[in-house]
Amino acid sequence: MSNAWPCMWMRGGTSKGGVFLADDLPSDPQERDAVLLAIMGSPDARQIDGLGGADPLTSKIAVVSKSNRGDADVDYLFLQVFVDQAIVSDSQNCGNMLATVGPFAIERGLVAAEPAQTNVAVHMVNTGQIAILTVETPGGQVSYAGDAAIDGVPGTAAPIPMAFKDTEGSSCGALLPTGNESDVIDDIEVTMIDNGMPVVVLAASDLGISGYEDRETLDANDALKAKLESIRLQAGKRMNLGDVREKSVPKMTMVASPRMGGCISTRTFIPHRCHASIGVLGAVSVATACALQKGPAHQLAVMPDGRSKILKIEHPIGETATVLDFDSDGKVTKSALLRTARKLFDGQVFS
Repeated sequence: MSNAWPCMWMRGGTSKGGVFLADDLPSDPQERDAVLLAIMGSPDARQIDGLGGADPLTSKIAVVSKSNRGDADVDYLFLQVFVDQAIVSDSQNCGNMLATVGPFAIERGLVAAEPAQTNVAVHMVNTGQIAILTVETPGGQVSYAGDAAIDGVPGTAAPIPMAFKDTEGSSCGALLPTGNESDVIDDIEVTMIDNGMPVVVLAASDLGISGYEDRETLDANDALKAKLESIRLQAGKRMNLGDVREKSVPKMTMVASPRMGGCISTRTFIPHRCHASIGVLGAVSVATACALQKGPAHQLAVMPDGRSKILKIEHPIGETATVLDFDSDGKVTKSALLRTARKLFDGQVFS
């Protein structure tokens, strides 16, 4: 007999997955992961026997619970369910699925709705960060309809601004875990950075590509992927992440000069397939790398003036706008982004 699990399936930003109350899943992590693999249909390249969409961006889980912290309303654990491997990883955050947590927390009664807008303080369990989400709640009800548009998602929806605190070094212990703005691995200059997401930034031209290729072309480039994985495995150790062979971090972002009026152009592997766009927190880390005085990103970036900068990170299907505030020493003090979310179904899933 199949087991039924209460769940809300949601789109968050340019990702999609299941959102669960922690109490509705097994408390033992191994049992929980087995349930999630079955729900997603992993391991299988098509995920044909589950709800996963045969893509890392549609094979994601958010686990939400009431927080005991004084600075947070809810706790959010992100789990990446691998598509073709029996792996469930908690080694990273996901800023796209984060956008689902505010509406979900209100709908499940974890946070009381205000008459117009409701702020939800979210503790991101994976890295200990705090994010403040602003959810549209006219009449005390979550509204998913609105005029906000983000690249990679058709149509418009209600805006969900997300402001982040304490993102610097959230996974690696420092913004620059090696202490350097620029390092060399396999004769390639890289910046290893963590401002919410561990990312290795490389110039696309150093990898023998333009950096403007489409996702399918890059996914078919086995020589490129082998180079990236060699660098990634070495970078993981230098970034205090240990052996990352079965981890989804660090992300590998190849950069080129912007073509659409933005700050920089990117192509990101997450880590073994090319991202259709770029992750929210990955965009924050890349934007921060652009502001450093050394490294491949700064050499290619077009930086606006001012202490508060809107940095548009170009990607295969558009751009992701990040807002970074800097202090007088040029250090990032605050980051914020705009996402949207939509409830797709609410009911039971089976394992």
